[in-house]
Amino acid sequence: MAKILIVDDAAFMRMMLKDILTKGGHTVVGEAENGRIAIQKYQELKPDVVTMDITMPEMEGVEAVREIRKKDANARIVMCSAMGQQGMVVQAIQAGAKDFIVKPFQGDRVLDAIRKAI
Repeated sequence: MAKILIVDDAAFMRMMLKDILTKGGHTVVGEAENGRIAIQKYQELKPDVVTMDITMPEMEGVEAVREIRKKDANARIVMCSAMGQQGMVVQAIQAGAKDFIVKPFQGDRVLDAIRKAI
């Protein structure tokens, strides 16, 4: 299964995603609370997939997607958005994200998005 980096500023959301992903047979290799840290961790950990929150302090998800894709054009990133962030989801897909999942997370949809990304 996939090695995954979870990026979200809310520890509770990271914990929820980690639970869904590990129960689905994936390995969470790291976590980051903003886009800047996500870029560093991506380079260190070389995950198969990144789940990326859109709205975060220091560096937002869309900007982090662009930076990661500059360094690795093959990066597989799945965006995590709250309802009402459709415009930002479109920007993220244009920046190179493979898919998006909506909060609150539904286990089947999260695992489906990961499967599609890999």
